[in-house]
Amino acid sequence: MQIETQDGMFQIASVSQLRKQKGRYAIYKEGTEEPVLSVHEDIIIKYRLLKGAWVKESDLPLIRAEDDRHRAYSLAVSYLGTKPRTRKEIERYLARKELEPDTIALIADRLEAERIVDDADYAVQFARQRARSQGKGRLRIKQELLQRGISRTQAADAVEALDPGTELKAAVKAAAKKWPYMKGEFRERKMKLSQFLMRRGYTGETVRKAIQEVIRESDEQDETDWLDN
Repeated sequence: MQIETQDGMFQIASVSQLRKQKGRYAIYKEGTEEPVLSVHEDIIIKYRLLKGAWVKESDLPLIRAEDDRHRAYSLAVSYLGTKPRTRKEIERYLARKELEPDTIALIADRLEAERIVDDADYAVQFARQRARSQGKGRLRIKQELLQRGISRTQAADAVEALDPGTELKAAVKAAAKKWPYMKGEFRERKMKLSQFLMRRGYTGETVRKAIQEVIRESDEQDETDWLDN
């Protein structure tokens, strides 16, 4: 059979759905065993990539790039479906999917423009949740925010927004649970408790107040009064 041709173009011979890849299709041209394109059905509709249609060879890079952006956006939205993420977390995830850096940056910009990703709001909500339910101090929370790609300015703003009273209550609660199990002399126990609270990210002032409160509630005699010196 003679294959009809046009300069710089090819005719789509068949379109086949890919196994185990929902919504994705392979596009073949006459005389080839390997697909010339593998794209999402939305791209097929947009570019009218149907059997018998003519496609410009020069349009293939454009179509592939459009499909990459579609795939990246779909992956990002799905990833965000489980819980909020930072821009940096989205970028790292898409990089693991072997997408091009330019595509990743474009999708991250789009998600921010659509307010699907909002690092400033994420930082505030994350800080409140960590302080309230996990009993972590602002220094530890700030470090965790930085690890998630939040900027230093946004991380600092988020922890500054924490209520000092709520943070102190959390520190007192954590200290009260730990204090009865501390071993050693009175001063040694206080030192260990101080180190414990500092590892949780509480500031020195919050640690001092929390330990004072716990010891006062325990009715134990503070013979050294070392925290007030």
